[in-house]
Amino acid sequence: MERYTKFLKERAEIELSYAKQIRNLSKKYHPKRSREEDSRYTWCVAFAATLQQLNELSAQREELAESLNSQIVSELSRYTQELKAERKTHFQDGRRAQQHIESSWKQLESSKRRFERDCKEAERAQQASDRMDLDNKTDGEKARQAAQQKQQAAEESRSFYLSSLSRFNQDQQQHYHSLVPVIYQRIQDMEERRIERVGDAMRASAEAERKVLPEAGRCLDAMMDAAQSIQPRKDTRQVVELFKSGFDPPGDVDFEDYSATMRRSISESSYLDNRTEGRRHSRKLWPFIRKNKLLTLLSSPRQPPPPPPTSPSPGGVANSPQSPPTVSREPITQRLNDLMTSGSRTRKQCLRSLKRGASSPADCSNLQPEQRRKKLQSRIENISQEIQREREQRDALLKMVQVYQLSPQLGDVDSLEPRLEEVKQIPDLLRLTCACGPQVWLSDADSGASEQGSRRQSGGCGPDGSYTEDHSAELHFKSRSSEFDDDFEDEEPLPSIGTCKSLYPFQGQNEGTLSMVEGELLSVVEEDKGDGWTRVRRSLDEEGYVPTSYIKVFLDSSAKGAMTYI
Repeated sequence: MERYTKFLKERAEIELSYAKQIRNLSKKYHPKRSREEDSRYTWCVAFAATLQQLNELSAQREELAESLNSQIVSELSRYTQELKAERKTHFQDGRRAQQHIESSWKQLESSKRRFERDCKEAERAQQASDRMDLDNKTDGEKARQAAQQKQQAAEESRSFYLSSLSRFNQDQQQHYHSLVPVIYQRIQDMEERRIERVGDAMRASAEAERKVLPEAGRCLDAMMDAAQSIQPRKDTRQVVELFKSGFDPPGDVDFEDYSATMRRSISESSYLDNRTEGRRHSRKLWPFIRKNKLLTLLSSPRQPPPPPPTSPSPGGVANSPQSPPTVSREPITQRLNDLMTSGSRTRKQCLRSLKRGASSPADCSNLQPEQRRKKLQSRIENISQEIQREREQRDALLKMVQVYQLSPQLGDVDSLEPRLEEVKQIPDLLRLTCACGPQVWLSDADSGASEQGSRRQSGGCGPDGSYTEDHSAELHFKSRSSEFDDDFEDEEPLPSIGTCKSLYPFQGQNEGTLSMVEGELLSVVEEDKGDGWTRVRRSLDEEGYVPTSYIKVFLDSSAKGAMTYI
């Protein structure tokens, strides 16, 4: 019984460990917040449903372990203690019966030896009496009396021996035919009940596991349904809808007859720009390359670093507004040529220096038409949800006002008036913001999409601020785009080339910059390339650019001196 109870305990521990590992596995692969956008795809939804059902399976295994512990193991432990007490009682009865028969046997043996001794003494006394009668009649009388006494004692011993013998035979008969068989029968019954209880426990454990099988089967059926709900065509169409640009495809390019002496005509459906007569222009760079943000990045204004503050105090820098950066544009051809003719590391550095000056306009005009429309629609939906939340809060406050008016002891109505006025104005402000901002921009985007074809045919720029450049720059860029993408996407963290100490605090507000406090020690991973910025690293996850004039740089040769200086 104890062995089987121990087996069930270990079985329950195994079930609990299995359930814990399954739950941890499900939690490990459950979609994180950073990948919530994947929930729109059917295979991601199916995988999430599979993880959920796996979590349900772990709950079923935990329920099985709980049933084994609470219903079977605890009952068997209690029953084992009862069996031990009953077994002890039976053994005590057996020992008492054995002691009684042994005591009766000892009494029989004692009476037997006493009878034997008395008989021998009576015989010796009789012989002594006979000899005395022959030799001396006076002493013979005394000897006869002694012999008679011995003979009487022998008779008494004989009687006691007979009674002891009879009593022992009765005790022996009762011991072997009544007491001991009853004790053994009770022990046998106890063992049969123990074996039956083990069988009941086995059936109960199997029944407990059988109860979780329907739920486990339901979880497996749900997994099968989730797998069957995957729709590859729907997922790919969602990807298309998510990333489509909204540009119109180009028209046919007309044949240009160079053999004619007359001036060639320019087709309205071609990509040739007629802004400068006699000059050949290339087609608009089409945003089908893998990094279509590259050209927007290259054409974005480059922001110079702020000048060092006159006062090294943190408050002086934080409170003094910086002058707006001057915007300067470089010809895209020159910047493309400089970028593509440089080495891999130089190209990465160039992209980083360009990226920190890039900014996203509020009207999302830097995005493609379709992406801009989706972005603006998302903003409008968020504003609508915020308006709905404010309305619900206003309704809740109005209900509180009514409650306070009916029951003044619950609260003061006047305390809710400021908040109620504020909540009433917020939806109007949000609607005004939406009407003056995203809705106007969305209307412009919709109207721009309808007019895009005519603008394309007339050689103008699209609403996304597209541009045209020399055909040679386009070809040169396309020929090396894949090489550049591989270099930029497979970028590894740059090694530290030294350290630096911040002389002034700096608040990094642009993308790619890093905030720092005065006196902070940072690692230098990229020197100033002449643009006034130095790339530094605080940890593996915190890296960015800081103004060179705000720090004091110590390269590898003087890094120890920097530590001493700090």
